[in-house]
Amino acid sequence: MGHNKPRRQRNHRSHRGQPSSSHDLYPDGTSLPSGSLADEESEQASPKIQLAMWDFGQCDAKRCTGRKLARFNLLKELRMTAGFGGIVLSPVGTDCVSREDYPLIKQRGLAVVDCSWARLGDVPFVKLRCSAPRLLPWLVAANPVNYGRPCELSCVEALSAALLICGEEETANLLLGKFKWGHAFLSLNKELLKAYSQCKDSAEIISVQNSWLSQQRSPQPSKALQNEEPKDGALSDEDPDSCDSDDGLPPLERNLNRLNFQESEEESESEDSEE
Repeated sequence: MGHNKPRRQRNHRSHRGQPSSSHDLYPDGTSLPSGSLADEESEQASPKIQLAMWDFGQCDAKRCTGRKLARFNLLKELRMTAGFGGIVLSPVGTDCVSREDYPLIKQRGLAVVDCSWARLGDVPFVKLRCSAPRLLPWLVAANPVNYGRPCELSCVEALSAALLICGEEETANLLLGKFKWGHAFLSLNKELLKAYSQCKDSAEIISVQNSWLSQQRSPQPSKALQNEEPKDGALSDEDPDSCDSDDGLPPLERNLNRLNFQESEEESESEDSEE
């Protein structure tokens, strides 16, 4: 038993001086964080697309979606003097982002400008060094600041929309998944995002956008009303219900209940006169 003690001490010291297995160290010798599951999750959380952002510091830091993505290491913050070789979502663009841009996005990445919608005039977009600026088509915001407002998207909404339009659904869902309201953006724009993603280029996207907006502003009346000839007591062109409202809402359709009620009164009056 006395001979075993030195051997146990030597083995114990050698065990402390060496790693238990080769995969517990990085190549440079630094130790891995404990928990292989956490490592797998962090690898899965890395976006497939290189994402970047210019931050002009105009937004509330607590509500800034771009800064939150940066804290999750999902995008890189760029200096004002830094250039970006990929697609940049910017108001100075002349074409809409489309599937046609996906090869460049996959190779060079996607960037966004983080600024306040109320201070767009203060942002020197033309000075940002980007070779491929792009616009986003008509979409509705779901973020708590601008909920329900068309086109006033947050950084994460803009990036996710561009990715979805280009077919990069996995990365878009990864970004939106960091926000409790992320699913609301998909719900509000489900129909449009699907239509945009089926377009091959900017021209088709603009055509889909304009067609959809036209349908929303001018709904087609029912066929029965289209084929019906005007009658005495029917709604005239000057009737308030048939005109565009001052607030820009679509025109109201004719009230069939009111129309039938007036016709029934006329029929009863004619029957009384014949008697």
